[in-house]
Amino acid sequence: MQTTKHIVAFTGHRAYDGSADALLRQKIEELYALGARHFRVGMAEGFDLVAGDIVVELMEHHKDIVLELCIPWVGFEQRFVAEERVRYNNIVAHASIIHYVGKRYCYGIFHRRNNMLVEGAEWLVAWWNGSSGGTQYTVMRARKRGVSVINICPLVDNAMLFDPDKM
Repeated sequence: MQTTKHIVAFTGHRAYDGSADALLRQKIEELYALGARHFRVGMAEGFDLVAGDIVVELMEHHKDIVLELCIPWVGFEQRFVAEERVRYNNIVAHASIIHYVGKRYCYGIFHRRNNMLVEGAEWLVAWWNGSSGGTQYTVMRARKRGVSVINICPLVDNAMLFDPDKM
């Protein structure tokens, strides 16, 4: 895993509806202005792919951006619908660094991918609606590791990010 300073990682739900795309773009640009040059994406459908798309767009104007992908397994995109596979492959084509957690699916592979996302990150931009699952796991792991969490989902009381007893 890279030890570059100012790493931004992303986590969010597969069922992300696109309603915060403009806010996500704004947050990525703000983090770039703060010195972030390294962006790490987990490549799941929904929020992850949208974040990857936006980073790829910014790479056209900022040649110093590093796009790192943490992909659960080789061939992961085969489970996507055709339209999402096109998006996935475009992001992969622009990646600076690609990590595969494994060669095939196995128990715990998503937790390992989520751990990889958080490791060494300074910021985690999330679309977390308060539900349990992989996004919650990643947000909570980031908080425990001292990573600044920016949750752009308006459906959650962000106090939960700072008070584990509210979980």
